[in-house]
Amino acid sequence: MKKLLLLSVLLIFACSSDDSSNDNNNNNNSGLLNCDGNPIPSIVYGSQEWTVENACHITYRDGTPIPQVIDNNQWANLTTGAWCYYDNDPNKGKLYNWYAVIGIHDNDDSTPNKDFAPEGWHVPNNDQFTTLINYLVDNGYESFQDETVDNTLAKSMASATGWECDFPGTDTTYNSSGFNAFPISYRAGWSPTTSPNGLEGFFLPQGQQTYFWCYEVANWQGATDLYYSTSLNIQCYLDSVQIGSSNKTSGLSVRLVKD
Repeated sequence: MKKLLLLSVLLIFACSSDDSSNDNNNNNNSGLLNCDGNPIPSIVYGSQEWTVENACHITYRDGTPIPQVIDNNQWANLTTGAWCYYDNDPNKGKLYNWYAVIGIHDNDDSTPNKDFAPEGWHVPNNDQFTTLINYLVDNGYESFQDETVDNTLAKSMASATGWECDFPGTDTTYNSSGFNAFPISYRAGWSPTTSPNGLEGFFLPQGQQTYFWCYEVANWQGATDLYYSTSLNIQCYLDSVQIGSSNKTSGLSVRLVKD
């Protein structure tokens, strides 16, 4: 079994309508409600309980609103928390910038950060992403015919619908792990290495990839990065699950882990 995680330097809680049962884990009611007022499902993976539907709330824990930002240029230049619908379409899921998940709600450095997640839950850190993936690998959701093909982990975490490309080399069932990752893609932010490139604030095509925020900033060569934070992404065209980094101004999905 290959347990080394690929690193990516690229770098979505959207309400997915996809439900899938998982015989190998316990399906639970998280106690949270989604934007339709229905219970958000959760699954216990080893020592962790994860929500298996994307976050969609628009307030911090204390009820303070998280602003919705539509304009591309405004989105790309934010340094405070915000959310948007994918493609600014209310029929699609919600994406958040990193400032929202970290609770930076204003530009006053002396103001304490807000809690993004409801009581009893939190945005995962890098170690929790790693623990989740290693648990899935150890429990048979990833297998390799060799080290480059037939990575079944990505497909086992992917939702049963919505993907526009198949996972090459795999013969596993979509969403067999129950993680239910819908390919909502992401909203591009501002990058110090690529901007201006004409993509600031724009939505990347849906159907081939999905990204989830980590609470922790990216760490490059021992130095905390000013512009990037850790993220987990699943891509069907690469048949991969990767822990890498995303620009903090990007719009990604969010999953929660129980305290």
